Amino acid sequence: MEKNNSLAELISTTMEHVRTMADANTIIGNPIQAEGVTLIPVSRMSFGVAGGGTEFSTKKQPAGDNSFGGGSGASAKLEPVAFLVVREGSVKLLPVAPPPATTVDRVIETVPEVVDKVTGFIESQQAKKEQKAAQAAESDFAE
Repeated sequence: MEKNNSLAELISTTMEHVRTMADANTIIGNPIQAEGVTLIPVSRMSFGVAGGGTEFSTKKQPAGDNSFGGGSGASAKLEPVAFLVVREGSVKLLPVAPPPATTVDRVIETVPEVVDKVTGFIESQQAKKEQKAAQAAESDFAE
């Protein structure tokens, strides 16, 4: 006979509630637009889930009895981390938290700036190659 309050059902219900809290709009918020600038809030979410239970079946109490004791719980913490600032085609990360504590945090914060610098470097190298090719073509044509 199926128990009405099984541990699996309790955990399943708890996880469903955690899923509804942790959707993408919770982490990356809705864009806020003001005077040609778009701000997109970015948050960090951490959560924990716990559960446990027993059936209370003993020699005096047969297993067919619907005895059950169990519980589950969850906790969530949402911290604002930064804003993505979109202005005139450029994107910058504006942190709202104290300086990063780990190397991974530092790398994540510098990614937009590194991409801008790498893109600029590649474009300048391509411009130099094109300029040299044009000069070489002119000198070949002059001869």
